[in-house]
Amino acid sequence: MASGIPNAMERPHFIGIGGAGMSGIAKILAQRGAKVAGSDAKESATADALRALGATVHIGHAAEHLADDASCVVVSSAIRADNPELARAAELGVPVVHRSDALAALMRSSRTIAVAGTHGKTTTTSMLAVALTELGLDPSYAIGGDLAGPGTNARHGDGDLFVAEADESDRSFQKYDPDVAIVLNVELDHHANYASMDEIYESFEAFVAKIPAGGTLVVGEHAGARELAARVFGRPDLTVVTVGEDEGADVRIRSITPHGMTSEVTVVLQDAGEITFTVSVPGRHYAHNAAAALAAGVRTGLDPAGLAHALTAYTGVGRRLQLKGEAKGVQVIDSYAHHPTEMTADLEAMRAAAGDRRLLVVFQPHLFSRTQELGTEMGRALALADASVVLDIYPAREDPIPGVTSAMITDAAEAAGARVTAVHDKASVPDVVAGMAAPGDLVLTMGAGDVTDLGPRILARLSD
Repeated sequence: MASGIPNAMERPHFIGIGGAGMSGIAKILAQRGAKVAGSDAKESATADALRALGATVHIGHAAEHLADDASCVVVSSAIRADNPELARAAELGVPVVHRSDALAALMRSSRTIAVAGTHGKTTTTSMLAVALTELGLDPSYAIGGDLAGPGTNARHGDGDLFVAEADESDRSFQKYDPDVAIVLNVELDHHANYASMDEIYESFEAFVAKIPAGGTLVVGEHAGARELAARVFGRPDLTVVTVGEDEGADVRIRSITPHGMTSEVTVVLQDAGEITFTVSVPGRHYAHNAAAALAAGVRTGLDPAGLAHALTAYTGVGRRLQLKGEAKGVQVIDSYAHHPTEMTADLEAMRAAAGDRRLLVVFQPHLFSRTQELGTEMGRALALADASVVLDIYPAREDPIPGVTSAMITDAAEAAGARVTAVHDKASVPDVVAGMAAPGDLVLTMGAGDVTDLGPRILARLSD
């Protein structure tokens, strides 16, 4: 793969360099030899990892953090217009580059697999990155979470394959032109940017339109993904590959057999027959992710049996049913799920893995707009747990919406028969959980915000 630095990115400055998407691009550029700098709100392991690659990372946002010789400023949609470093860039006339444009530039001259969908992008991208590495293909990758093995979300490789997570939240995935695109599912989310399902479909159609002639679209069996496939049906220069448990799927999932925290998956490919392999995380949705990864890899010319075997090397990714530890017979697991569909899938997977054990959940809603639209469904999902603790809404990039609180979720949960407790002081959660948990229980911290920080604190409290 071409290892050069894209034009104007020799000395990039990242505002919010510690973010999952931003840090990945920064790491790849640093590995390619760019003089990388940036700023973030607080210290983190990601900031330390970037410094280890030679990047300069400032804590806090200030105009003086932007060097006079910066060749560009990289931003995401989360960066507000009044950011002092962004204002300084305007004063100096430094070009401002959106994160998606930077990633698109890094992927040029590679054979690219882009993974899209409302849910499952990070896991599926990670599975491909691990499998391609296991096969000795030395891929480049940019993922929205840290791989359990390498412990990083991005890497520059010398191979000709680049695997990237394609984010639909702000339509940025429309900047990419992948040789193979995966669309796992299509649902209404990101309500601040999309007003209807029609807008969502239009956005995904624009993404698919960027697949060059001779390319491939891999779609899961989710109704929204199949609707997307129907909408683009008839394009003569595009191959559509369906994945699922239905009889007519091109890559058919014949069986999914759970074994505790793993699953044995058998798939049937039209030209390769039946293949069985192990997926290291529980749940049908993760088996479907692995089958989609297999389908995409085969379309790049890889041997199906060899790729399936390589997929067994995947051991997980941060925050996707990640075991944080065990104390006093209680296991603590972390989940990034924040949409009702994701919550239900992870809770069903953990319910099956728990067997006769109790499943306790600590849930932190993410975004006011999402809670306003989907709070009732979130509450209903929590009914799958034996008991739940619900925190206040994590605002991320949003300002509060009058009348929208986590009470929408707790009310819906109670109406669905769930045992739920509202906790407004995050610092008190370890004590609350320690009072609820007993040996043999599973505790699941769930949400896209900083609820992930509670896992180690709960374990420490249980150990006391």
